[in-house]
Amino acid sequence: MSQLPALPVTFRPGRTRAVLLTAGIAIFVVITTVAMLLEQLTPGEKLSFVLTGALLFAVLAMLARVKVVADDSGVTVVNIVSRRRLAWAEILQVNLRPGDPWVFLNLSDGTSLPVLGIQPGIAKERAIADARALRALAEDRSLRDLP
Repeated sequence: MSQLPALPVTFRPGRTRAVLLTAGIAIFVVITTVAMLLEQLTPGEKLSFVLTGALLFAVLAMLARVKVVADDSGVTVVNIVSRRRLAWAEILQVNLRPGDPWVFLNLSDGTSLPVLGIQPGIAKERAIADARALRALAEDRSLRDLP
């Protein structure tokens, strides 16, 4: 088994996050600037432009919030609109198969949980390394929990 990362550890798609937040800021600034430069717009119309820019930024910020936090007691999976806390014993398997958009956790209740915090989109090698690290942690922790 490879060396385990020190806990607590956070896995998140750093480049994807940077792209999403940069795009969100740029969209907000451009829409706000256009609204302020268009003299024929009423204050209400300008406000609607600014609010539209803020809404678009908020959507991109929600997409950028995904992460996985592993600590001594388990894993917290933060996806776009949900957050779930799992004990190590609940995680049976960590999967990132070729073509998968993100990691999936096979859970002890028979379900599978998508983990958007590890995704091979922009940084494939990083995602593979993160998936392997999370898998190694899950295997190590589940072995510790055996009687």
